[in-house]
Amino acid sequence: MIKRALVLGGGGFIGGHLVRRLQSEGYWVRSVDLKHHEYGAKPDEFIQGNLSDSKIAQESVWLSKSTVFDEVYQLAADMGGAGYIFTGENDADVMFNSATINLNILKSLVGLKQKTNLKTPKIFYSSSACIYPDSKQKSSRIKGLREEDAYPAEPDSEYGWEKLFSERLYLAFYKNHGIDSRIARFHNIFGPEGTWQGGKEKAPAAICRKVALAESSGEIEIWGDGKQTRSFLYVEDCLDAVRKLMDSNYLNPVNIGSDVKKSINEIVRIAASFEGKNLRIRHIPGPQGVRGRNSDNALAKRVLSWEFGYPLEIGLRETYFWIKSMLQKNKQGEIRGI
Repeated sequence: MIKRALVLGGGGFIGGHLVRRLQSEGYWVRSVDLKHHEYGAKPDEFIQGNLSDSKIAQESVWLSKSTVFDEVYQLAADMGGAGYIFTGENDADVMFNSATINLNILKSLVGLKQKTNLKTPKIFYSSSACIYPDSKQKSSRIKGLREEDAYPAEPDSEYGWEKLFSERLYLAFYKNHGIDSRIARFHNIFGPEGTWQGGKEKAPAAICRKVALAESSGEIEIWGDGKQTRSFLYVEDCLDAVRKLMDSNYLNPVNIGSDVKKSINEIVRIAASFEGKNLRIRHIPGPQGVRGRNSDNALAKRVLSWEFGYPLEIGLRETYFWIKSMLQKNKQGEIRGI
């Protein structure tokens, strides 16, 4: 029997990759998003709409009175990179839009259960490393963050607070309504087909774009002193972990990330090495987020038998040359937003 999956946020970066992965595994896939996937992921069925609209959420989870989805993947959110999340200018939208989506989806699944009297699908929720306390991320030499480090709660942004609230929301709906949830805390997922310009791009994509546009001995701008550290996980590793989590019986949040941290300056140097560029870095004021963030993967290894496989340099190379190809297709970067 063909399995059916619903990917909410399937028009986005991770969502598009996930649609393809599930189809390659034989799933029939419905995707829901504000927009079609820009780079060719083609679900078996697509619903264009805003999941903060309760009617769209209800329509999305519904198949028939005799059939329900086997799995739901909730990736839809109002999000972006440091330039979007950490300025404070978008806090109300980020919190309201994302929380409303999760409330609508969970309420729709409860309604589905009542209407069909069938078992509701297992649902995956993509949380974030941004839920971890700001006080534990003051040093660039940070050790890996463990899942239990989330409390006492002190996220560094309203985006992090919303993610932490939604984690508890999914756990509460499991406890009270039997909605079988799996929760992952993503740590800086990157790769080809992600947002790479326009203000919502994350650090690896922004750096790759800047380096690709720079002359061989040119200069690029980086926010802060560039010594802030992060760990970055390639998207294919992320999908492997998500699928293992969905196949598991583990109910509590689990980190999905790399445990190899690099400074932003180091990321620039790695990206510049792909074409032998010798670039100067000009450090300018700008939003930076926490000083250091890294993932402790001991739990994922224990409960999922998962370890990341792509070295940062390999994933970054794939991302760099994909972004360069996008620039070439758009007349060497002459597009709005760069």
